[in-house]
Amino acid sequence: MSSSSLPGDAPASPSAEGQPAAPAPSSRLARSAGLIGLATMMSRVLGLARDVVYAWLFGAGNQMDAFNVAFRIPNLVRDLFAEGAMSAAFVPTFTRHLATQGRDDAWRLGRNVISALVVATLVVSALGIVLAEPLTMLLAGGYASVAGKLELTVLLTRIMFPFLVLVAVAVACMGMLNALGHFFVPALSPALFNVGAIIGAIAFVPVMPLVGLPPAAGLAFGTLLGGLGQAAIQWPSLRREGFRFRFGVRLDDPGLREVLILMGPGTVGLAAVQINQFVNTLLATGQGTGAVSWLNYAFRLMYLPIGLFGVSIATAAVPTMSAQAAREDLAGMRATISSGLRRSSVRIATISPASSSSRSPA
Repeated sequence: MSSSSLPGDAPASPSAEGQPAAPAPSSRLARSAGLIGLATMMSRVLGLARDVVYAWLFGAGNQMDAFNVAFRIPNLVRDLFAEGAMSAAFVPTFTRHLATQGRDDAWRLGRNVISALVVATLVVSALGIVLAEPLTMLLAGGYASVAGKLELTVLLTRIMFPFLVLVAVAVACMGMLNALGHFFVPALSPALFNVGAIIGAIAFVPVMPLVGLPPAAGLAFGTLLGGLGQAAIQWPSLRREGFRFRFGVRLDDPGLREVLILMGPGTVGLAAVQINQFVNTLLATGQGTGAVSWLNYAFRLMYLPIGLFGVSIATAAVPTMSAQAAREDLAGMRATISSGLRRSSVRIATISPASSSSRSPA
């Protein structure tokens, strides 16, 4: 796809010949959101299958509680920085470079951002491994009252912290592909995470005691396998577009500095959600065996419609709006926002009655 066919390139106003603008941006947004929704549904179904496998192996006992808390710690960092604020900052910057300076400059920015992410997440992972015990005590100090539960949580945390590196690379790949108008494969990448996690649970859990590790360590190694799959599935699509990775960090790159600056507001905005989840997990750890696991299952159900409807439309709209912003096409941006809000409202209105009718009477 050349830079002349970026998302949002269709005119948002009448052409020079006086012809009315084609409704391409709205239909493209609908198509892209539909593809993302389909991929998200596949991922959520596999996520449900993963939870079923986990529950079959461990139920809601101490080992499952330990795994959920251990995964929550690197997940907090991932959601706050690698997947949340970084994605929101990188996609508009990469899209603008693509629209105004061409692919070569955009690829250079992409290589620099991936290299910087690898270095930063390696450092954070190393610190997390070293500080796993105090971090776990902060989040799940109540586990100390159950023999071996806190120690297991610390071990699983140390195994899973490198997941940050893999998911950071996956998010950068996702951002570049979305900017190029590819949505299905990036949206499908979390499904590969779930596949890897399921394979890890089935294949690794039985052999862990043979190598002197607790069975739940198999879930942690499966998480790493899933993170690798999440990044690997996107790499062929990027190569077909012409991307070639060469490691190198240039801190003087204006594009990298812009991404870092834009991450600031995003981090502040996401902090409230992460603090809420941190407090929920902290409270649940003191409520006895199984509380953290049940809370995790409930969150999974709660976020299903958000991922299917809200996130799919937002993911499809951001590259289009970024390209429109690069051209200073304010009318096009208004049209894209309006279309996205209308589609979100219709979908939410559709599922709200079903959600209300499914609630048990008081």
